Amino acid sequence: MVSSRAVQEHLGIRNQRVLEAMRAVPRHWFVPQNMQREAYADRPLPIGYGQTISQPFIVATMTELLDPKPGEKILEIGTGSGYQAAILTKFTPDVYTIEIVEPLHRQVLPRLQKFGLGPQRVVQGDGYFGMEKAAPFDGIIVTAAADHIPPPLLAQLKPGGRMVIPIGPVHATQRLVVVTKDASGKTRSRSVHPVRFVPLTGGPRR
Repeated sequence: MVSSRAVQEHLGIRNQRVLEAMRAVPRHWFVPQNMQREAYADRPLPIGYGQTISQPFIVATMTELLDPKPGEKILEIGTGSGYQAAILTKFTPDVYTIEIVEPLHRQVLPRLQKFGLGPQRVVQGDGYFGMEKAAPFDGIIVTAAADHIPPPLLAQLKPGGRMVIPIGPVHATQRLVVVTKDASGKTRSRSVHPVRFVPLTGGPRR
């Protein structure tokens, strides 16, 4: 497992709740069998279908920026391996996640059932449009890069809520952005640091 000391000292994460969650979730459950020896390396790993499991530093950083609280409702866009969603369940049981790649969705369902997330919360579909039936959300975390912030996700973010999303071009350096919505519905965003994510697919037809 990724030890709390390794995350804290090597990755620079100080939030104790994040450290505990990283320690509690076995990352090797979420990587392909042939990648088991590299499961705890601090780098992204391929999981098939052109997708990756993010490096531990990015998972920890995005979780820290989202700052989920007990009882909050969180939406993840891009289930992928399920690792980020599993980490989020250590903060609140009210987690929803959506994956556009059907084979990945099928693979991840039994993994996330171990963390209390059943088929009603682990959904196959186009995350660009969020999950309106379960909205609004206190937090939204997007694990693929978009060239803009999807308007449906902004609409489904509760006043007082937070969104963490990579923004930028495909196959280039992107910006990790934190979006907040105030009580009046006005949003603000700030860039945190450069990242590299696979692209967010789906969205409106052009």
